[in-house]
Amino acid sequence: MPKRRVPHLAGATATASALALITLGAAPPAHAAQTHLVRPGESIQQAVDAARPGDTVRLLPGTYTGSVLVTTSDLTIRGAGPQSVINPAAGSTGACAAAGHGICVTGTEGHRLTDVRIEALTVSGFAKNGIAASETDRMTVHAVQVLGNGQQGISQEKSTRGVITGNVARDNGQSGVFLANAVENEGGAIDTEGAVIGQNRLTGNRIGVTVRRARTLTIGENRISGNCGGVFIVGDEGVPRAGALTVSRNVVESNNKYCPPNPRLDFIQGTGILLTGAEDTVVTGNKVRDNVGASSMSGGIVLFRSVVGAANARNTVSDNLAMGNGPADLADRDTGTSNAFVRNRCAVSEPAGHC
Repeated sequence: MPKRRVPHLAGATATASALALITLGAAPPAHAAQTHLVRPGESIQQAVDAARPGDTVRLLPGTYTGSVLVTTSDLTIRGAGPQSVINPAAGSTGACAAAGHGICVTGTEGHRLTDVRIEALTVSGFAKNGIAASETDRMTVHAVQVLGNGQQGISQEKSTRGVITGNVARDNGQSGVFLANAVENEGGAIDTEGAVIGQNRLTGNRIGVTVRRARTLTIGENRISGNCGGVFIVGDEGVPRAGALTVSRNVVESNNKYCPPNPRLDFIQGTGILLTGAEDTVVTGNKVRDNVGASSMSGGIVLFRSVVGAANARNTVSDNLAMGNGPADLADRDTGTSNAFVRNRCAVSEPAGHC
């Protein structure tokens, strides 16, 4: 009977495995997530720079000065609620401060930052945007207050799958929430792959929510009041066109603040939900009340001509309650002929017959 050689083979296998580990190098241990605690008077930026993917930068209640630049994926900045406040600092340095923003989350083309989370804090008084994000994926902004910033409260450009929920945006110079392909570059709409703007409270801004040249997202269950305009969906002649999105179950009321005209646009006052140059968009189940003004864009739910001549196409306005808006609850002031108004409750439509 031949001798059994299994033990010898097992030993040889173990030796080979050991040699492979020596040759290839053992896998590095996984990073254990850490929390970096920041107290008032300390530098948030220093903690962010020290953080690695998976870490959390936690802010105690109090006031923090200076802008913050995030270039690390899977990083959380979490405050203790509205009492954790980030304000501008005189003489602050760095790219984010130079741009005039509060918190910048900045990826690069082809290398988006992923899974950055900003939660439970206040960003106030910056010259441009409270939170400015570019080239991000699955970025979350939740339970944040953005107050009195010069341009956008929360802005995302060139980004996908963003989640902007449960925030308060008040008294910002442009939009409370702004989502776009890019501000400074022309081009077709970006596919956001399902971004969500939901359950926010937006008041006192020029426009509550602006979506500019973007597709495939949801604007839902927001309370939008006291702005010059409530929701603006803005497209142009670029391809693909803006649209393929849903505006649903929002309360949009009394957006009657006056905002002066600019070289491209009439003054804004009393606009609830406006579509211009958009396609394949569904506006449904919203309560749109008491938006009244004398602008060419005034009214409850308005389809408006694009400044570059791109007509709205294949949009559906259905099952909305639109009352007390002026000059009309529903208004089609565009040249497009493939848009539908169905099952809405309203008193006045322009032209007649949409109620």
